Amino acid sequence: MSDTPPIDRLIAIMARLRDPSAGCEWDLAQDFTTIAPYTIEEAYEVADAIARGDMEDLKEELGDLLLQVVFHGRMAEEAGQFCFADVADAISAKMEARHPHIFGAAGGTMDEKRWEELKECERAAKGVTSALDGVALALPALMRAEKLQKRAARTGFDWPDPSGSQAKITEEIEELKTASSDEERLEEAGDLLFAAVNFVRAHGISAEEALRAANAKFERRFRAMEGLAGQERFATLSLDQQEELWQQVKKA
Repeated sequence: MSDTPPIDRLIAIMARLRDPSAGCEWDLAQDFTTIAPYTIEEAYEVADAIARGDMEDLKEELGDLLLQVVFHGRMAEEAGQFCFADVADAISAKMEARHPHIFGAAGGTMDEKRWEELKECERAAKGVTSALDGVALALPALMRAEKLQKRAARTGFDWPDPSGSQAKITEEIEELKTASSDEERLEEAGDLLFAAVNFVRAHGISAEEALRAANAKFERRFRAMEGLAGQERFATLSLDQQEELWQQVKKA
């Protein structure tokens, strides 16, 4: 297969792995549901390679993600639904339709408002019944909360300024404090996080990106504290000693 175009080679490899009589037992045992978690995981590994600035790793992770697309395409082809070529044709048609100023005669430039209007037309053509249709369930919770809020905001259902969502956060904190059962605490905790997403969104900040950055900062500082602790195990230090190391790291 060395002279075969790379994408055709990959498609042929997947077909061989899924061959009913001579394929790989593991690959043959998979279906859309079992492969979906790997698809999500590979997307995160792509994002991780980008965040680390590791281009060699990014090349590998993009290949892993492409394999997931080919895998799903092969299973769909076996079921008589569609194939990889149909997937490529569909996204090509979508990109041309979403860029009428490039591939059509519409003119003008692209901005977020125009992009969302084009996507809204697509949803209308599919016969959606709610402004919230199409917000994927599998998205990370913070990202999905932001998307749901943005969709609702386009209908006018939104606080006029950040003070509304700020007050909501205070309200939800009190409701969480007074919750009397595990079920109620879970619900109120979710309401609090949803309100927090709304508040940062009102400031033009992506909650997912903000929390990702906060996670990275905490990890960086915690590892630095462990390093400062030296031979003495960090976990054996008192909270005051640990706090002193935290402040040292912040100053550094």
